[in-house]
Amino acid sequence: MFTASYPASILPELDGKGFHVRFPDLPEALTGGDDFADTLLQAEDCLAEAIAGRIARGDDIPAPSTAKRRQRLIGVPLYLAPKLALYLAMRESDLPNTELARRLGVSETVVRRMLNPRHDTKPEKIQAALMALGKRIVVSFEDAA
Repeated sequence: MFTASYPASILPELDGKGFHVRFPDLPEALTGGDDFADTLLQAEDCLAEAIAGRIARGDDIPAPSTAKRRQRLIGVPLYLAPKLALYLAMRESDLPNTELARRLGVSETVVRRMLNPRHDTKPEKIQAALMALGKRIVVSFEDAA
């Protein structure tokens, strides 16, 4: 099972004004914030942009490492998590867009849109695509930290 939360190091700025964030699994994901609450919002947005960029480029997306002491888990935003699941399932299966489109009875453009982080896709469509790949999304929730 893939859990879409990545560990982040959140450290105070040297001048004491705000925080900076680094994601060890995604070296391009760097951000910061004015206060801790702002920093957490910026971290989630930064993580989403790093994942979306990798999807758009067709890059590998590493599995999240285990959080180390003083790291905080930052979740992939809900709008992006299903697209990430589909992207990873397609890469794992080495399945091209055209073959998934054939299995779903849709055009390849529809599959491209399902994978596009900027395109609003109904969750049922992504769920059907994942089922065609032998996968399913499992939703869970837990207490906030």
